[in-house]
Amino acid sequence: MRGLSAWTGDPLMERTPAVAAADLPALIHRLNNQLGIILANAELLEVQITDPAQRTRAAQVVSSALDAMAPKRDLRTLISLMSAGPGTPSS
Repeated sequence: MRGLSAWTGDPLMERTPAVAAADLPALIHRLNNQLGIILANAELLEVQITDPAQRTRAAQVVSSALDAMAPKRDLRTLISLMSAGPGTPSS
């Protein structure tokens, strides 16, 4: 069994990654762009909506987009450390 899948033969775990390791920074950049678009649209909705329930939901989307940006930063740091190689000073 590969990955974290609880089922053997999980087709999502068996497929070949579509992105090479060298392309990870570009993939993270694309992810950051998409999160930025989600965040900007949710913030616009939050300001424009008058219904309190819908405004609360828009605020939740804003919060979730901001929360999603933290792991993205962690991934970028991890990739930088991995590309530096063993024994390379990280500072």
